[in-house]
Amino acid sequence: MRRVSGVFDKSYVQDMMIFRTKYYVGGIILLFLFFMIFPLFGSDFWLAFISTTAVTVIALQGLNILSGYCGQISIGHTAFMAVGAYTSTILAAQFGLPFWICMPIGGFGAGVVGLLFGLPSLRVKGYYLALTTIAAQYLIIYMIKTPFPEITGGAIALNVPEVTLGGFTLTTETHFYYLIMFMLIIMTFIAKSLMRGHYGRSFIAIRDNDIAAEAMGISLYKYKLLAFFMGCFYAGIAGSVWAAYARVISPDDFTLMNSIWYMGMMIIGGLGSTLGPFFGAIFIGMLREICVVCGPWITSIIPQLGAQISASLVEMTFGITIILFLVFEPRGISHRWEILKESYRLWPFSY
Repeated sequence: MRRVSGVFDKSYVQDMMIFRTKYYVGGIILLFLFFMIFPLFGSDFWLAFISTTAVTVIALQGLNILSGYCGQISIGHTAFMAVGAYTSTILAAQFGLPFWICMPIGGFGAGVVGLLFGLPSLRVKGYYLALTTIAAQYLIIYMIKTPFPEITGGAIALNVPEVTLGGFTLTTETHFYYLIMFMLIIMTFIAKSLMRGHYGRSFIAIRDNDIAAEAMGISLYKYKLLAFFMGCFYAGIAGSVWAAYARVISPDDFTLMNSIWYMGMMIIGGLGSTLGPFFGAIFIGMLREICVVCGPWITSIIPQLGAQISASLVEMTFGITIILFLVFEPRGISHRWEILKESYRLWPFSY
């Protein structure tokens, strides 16, 4: 008896399922168990690496909603992280509110600020909108530094109160690891669910052709502003989590260069894919660590290059990597992953 090759969908429900096969479910469970027990044998270095990468992924999920799905270019994403970080920190320090209240308020505050800077998207797009988000980057950081330094700390670092959940104070790297992983799972699931529904389809329609989308009855005013709110809300949540983890925040943590790094991660990981932020953040995170290790080694082998090559190796490698991806794989690593999955699904006739 012949068996039909591949796994095929027979209903709309099957087509919309997140976990499509038992092997997919098994892989997710194994991956989940691995990361749950990782603190038992992983060093603090790798715990810190995973935690910082996970916070980056949360922020990138918001940027992916805004730029990847809706097509609204933003090069000031870390400024909205700063709004969430400072809002949650000030609420905790000045009013003594617990972290689980400060964090969503910080996300909501960042979303509201994102709405204000998203208003120009109703009239401009492309490079002009990118310039607007760059202006937002500088304006928000200026507002943090200058008008109320007694509250925000100005240009000086601001201490973040201890995080307490249910009477339990988070103090170790392992404690924050589990908190950040929990937030990563929740925020990724929400993003995946929203982008699979009518919100995601409306965003994609606007990204592909906003005139045609409006002709079909999609409100550009509503969905563009909604994309800005959702994207900046994610940035605010990431900023709040980062502030709790770092215990100290300053405007220097949220620079324009960091926003450019985030956009580069999305290009490498793949825009318009929930897995893109994971691929981009992990790839760039590993690339940074490799450059940090190789920099002094290159200087010792070729002393004529001097210490400058070691200091700028990360930025140089980042720029070269972006160029290579734009030339050879502009759709990012997630596109290659989708091709690999389709090949496996249709095996042994994947051609």
